[in-house]
Formats: sequence, C-alpha cells, structure tokens
Amino acid sequence: MKRATLWPDHLLPDDRVPPPWPGREVRLDGLVTYVRDTPATAAGADPALYVHGLGGSSQNWTDLAGLLADRLDGQAIDLPGFGRSEPGPRYTIGAFADLVIRWIEHSGRGPVHLFGNSLGGAVAVQVAGLRPDLVRTLTLISPALPFLDFRRSLQGRMLPVLAIPRAERLVARRLTQFAPEVMAQQVLEACVADLSRICAQRRAEALEEIRVRYEAEHYAAAYVRTFRGLVSSFLRAYLPGPGSLWRLAASVRAPTLVVGGRQDRLIDVRVAPQTARVIRDSRLMMLDGVGHVAQLEVPRLVARAVVGLLTETGDTVGRSDLAG
Repeated sequence: MKRATLWPDHLLPDDRVPPPWPGREVRLDGLVTYVRDTPATAAGADPALYVHGLGGSSQNWTDLAGLLADRLDGQAIDLPGFGRSEPGPRYTIGAFADLVIRWIEHSGRGPVHLFGNSLGGAVAVQVAGLRPDLVRTLTLISPALPFLDFRRSLQGRMLPVLAIPRAERLVARRLTQFAPEVMAQQVLEACVADLSRICAQRRAEALEEIRVRYEAEHYAAAYVRTFRGLVSSFLRAYLPGPGSLWRLAASVRAPTLVVGGRQDRLIDVRVAPQTARVIRDSRLMMLDGVGHVAQLEVPRLVARAVVGLLTETGDTVGRSDLAG
C-alpha cells in the first residue's frame, strides 16, 4: 500500500455541472439493465465501467465520469432493482458481480477500468478477484467490505428489520410516511459530510431519484434483500471456507485506488485502509471532511487521484496537457 498520487488540478477539464448522461435500456439475460454512457472526448480513450452503491444509481457518477471523459469512455449501470433497471431474481454480491461480468462480456469492452462505490465496491472486488482478465485498474470509493461493528454505521438501525418476516412490506410502508423532499434530504445528510458542496442541480436530481423509487413497487424489496445479502457476505467473510470478500480482495492483482472519507457515516472508516492493506498493488487516499460518496462530494479530488493511478500504471493515452 502507498499513498495515492494526485494529478495537478489545473490539468483537469474546467468545472461544470453536466446533467445526467444519456441512458438506454439493454436487455441482458432476459432482464432490462439501464446503462448511461459518458462518451469519451478524445480518441483512444480506454473503456470504464462505474457501479453504484446500495440505494444509489448510475447518476451517482455524473461528475466524475465527465471529468475523466478525456481519458475514459465511461458506462455506468443501474444494478437490478435500482435506478431504472428491472428487479432481478437475486440480490447478493455474487449475483451483482455476475451481472457486471456479463455486461463487460456482452459489451465487448473489456478489460475495463472498474469503479465501485459502497456496495458497488464490494461487487467490483468480487469481479476483479474472479475475473482478472476483465479488469484493467480498480477504483474503490468507500467500499462496503466486511466489518462487524455496526455501531459505526447508520445502517445498523436496519439490522432488526432483517429478522422480521416480510420486512419489505414494513419498509415500503415506512417510505410512504415521508414526503420525497424529506427523504431526499435524509439520504444526502447520511451520505455527504458537507452539504454545501452539493449544488442545486444535484439536489434536484436526488429528489427526482427518490420519486422514481416511490413509483417502483419493487424498490423496497430490492433494498431490503440487497442489504440482507450484504450483511450475509459480511458474516461469511469471517468464517472458514471460500466466499470471503477479504480473501477475494487479497487475490486482486489489478492496480487499485482506494478512497475513503473520514466522515463516512455508513461504512466503518477503518475499512478503506484495511482494503488498501489487503490488496497487493494499492494506493490509498483518506479525505478529511468527506462522507460516503466522495465522487459526488469532491469529484475533482477523486478525479485527480484516478488520473494519478492511470498515469502511474501507464493506463492512459497521450493528451495535449501531457504534450506541453
């Protein structure tokens, strides 16, 4: 493990607030998967794939994908049951990793630079561990790798719900008790340390995402079952046998960037450094005053670390800013 290298800020594209990148429905293995494309702005850009976290969507990557578009030809997917993708038959880390693998194979774009936030980070680790041929570099932002002290997570309050039969109905009923505006504010407060960093457009998009969830009858079930699958993977990680995310992380060979926020309220802040220690070829960036979704809260800083990774490993094409 070593410290992440930061690319000079002035060599990144100028600040702007792009709208969500255009999306499309793709039928994959009989299910509709929603994919957003961030087209490359320069010839020869490498393919990248972005995977969101629990309760998130492909929109979580809008700013970061835009900042990297002169180097990476980006795609961001909505996992089954989230965003605008159809619900899936299973909501486990393994099932999501299988979908990501299938998408990379289906799109013919591999190997890709693979990004994952939170749940998406756990999925990305499984993909990189099982299919190293499909992953060129790995970027993990607040990865939801296993920890057992749920006092360090706001999600710990959800644990008793998992023991209730038909918990999905309880969660769905609970959702209807809050106005979308209230729920959107609560989500932002849980994920972001400094809300002043979130512009009006991103707040409006967060509200629209909440409204989409309210209209999706499957959302509560997808959320609860995914959380149950995540907790199950945490427990298995500390038991003998295969299926441990930590053992998979130790098998990752792709050059890796791990980003953690010291004010993360959802994932134990010790997980990001532990992830970087376990993965052989890793770089770590811990951010003061940043929460669970650094790619939303401080996208330029994350982009600088990503370009630093790409430059260090030689996985970046020449650009005018390098030429002079």
